[in-house]
Amino acid sequence: MHIHFIGIGGIGLSALAKFLVNSGYKISGSDISKSEITDDLALNYGAHITIPHHKDSVDGADIVIYSAVIRPNNPEYKRAKELGLKLLSRKEALKFILKDSIVYAVAGAHGKSTTSAILSSIMQDTNALIGAISKEFGSNVRSADGKEVVFEADESDASFLNTHPHLAIVTNVEPEHMEYYEYDEERFYGAYRSFLELATIRVLNGEDEYLKAQDDLDSIYLYPSKEISSVEYVLIDSKPYTKFQLRSYGEFRVYGLGFHMALDASLAILAALKLGLELECIRDNLLKYRGIKKRFDVIQSSDLVVIDDYGHHPTEIKATLSGIFEYAKLLGIDRVYAIWQPHKYSRTIDNLQGFVECFEGVEELTILPIWAAGEVKVNIDLKGAFSRYTLKMAEKVSKKDGVVKILNDKSESIKSYRSGLVVAFGAGDITYQIRGEK
Repeated sequence: MHIHFIGIGGIGLSALAKFLVNSGYKISGSDISKSEITDDLALNYGAHITIPHHKDSVDGADIVIYSAVIRPNNPEYKRAKELGLKLLSRKEALKFILKDSIVYAVAGAHGKSTTSAILSSIMQDTNALIGAISKEFGSNVRSADGKEVVFEADESDASFLNTHPHLAIVTNVEPEHMEYYEYDEERFYGAYRSFLELATIRVLNGEDEYLKAQDDLDSIYLYPSKEISSVEYVLIDSKPYTKFQLRSYGEFRVYGLGFHMALDASLAILAALKLGLELECIRDNLLKYRGIKKRFDVIQSSDLVVIDDYGHHPTEIKATLSGIFEYAKLLGIDRVYAIWQPHKYSRTIDNLQGFVECFEGVEELTILPIWAAGEVKVNIDLKGAFSRYTLKMAEKVSKKDGVVKILNDKSESIKSYRSGLVVAFGAGDITYQIRGEK
């Protein structure tokens, strides 16, 4: 069967495409621009890629799957309708893509990509479909012979309800993507409850306010403040690790820094134990986790240390910064500079006070223009809101010859960083800017 993906360059849709190739399907796809992901699909998965979208690219397809950003006026969407092809949103497609799988689903407002990648490292013989690039296997997908699949489940459009999970891990629940839920909290929390009810096995963060209230469900609860102890941050071969004790199971080490790393790893460990994996195997396999791209991703470690991080919510940024301050301390660095590209006007407005507070402790904060992600522009006085900081309002950043430069709207340098530690936060194109690729 030939399946065509509109918007195949997205991290989520590309994972589904790769998974289907590994299951014997023929795939093609299109996107608005060429990227590392589209190149990978063409070179390593045999996908015919069309850049940009063109109506003829759907010809010959049996099913057309489209990403959440695709609108009915898209030429390929319109052409598929004209031809009478089966059209499925990513959310709808999950039902048939995962229908024969035993799904180990990981959901939550924060930490689900990390927890999914950690669980896939521990469960070495499973397929994996995660919303980030695992550095262990260099992809957002890993293929295995069995039917088990570690799957990062998405609450942003309630698509996690189409994953029919055998196991559900939930890291935390915090109102996010509320535009989808029409700002109805009852509907939002109801979706999580439905997701939990679908699962046979549930592993939950027992200190999350919402999750601890679901105690009528038969679940394995982790109580992080009581059951995770002896947390220590260390460098192993110059790489950052968190050491910790979990319950009576002894010591574990996980790549990355911060209590949240111990928490995410502990949820994955408890899930693996429930699924029957031996404790020592879990301990050894956890060391195979090497982090994920764009999450505490150390991309330069010379005179100036540069870290790229996907954090785009105050809770995520605060947790990552706590680990970064520890990392800087281990390296003997006393100056941490943050660059932030806000993601979506709606998210920025909804969480503005949280963003103002989450950068506490940085030497200097640079704010780039908001990455709209298709939203209509709204005027937000970020300069005024963040006046407590040593602040730079800039157009973009660049990195060349080991130096990070902050640029104005005329591409003139208004600040250069040559030493210390720079961390860039955001889910837009800042990852390419800070890597010197854009």
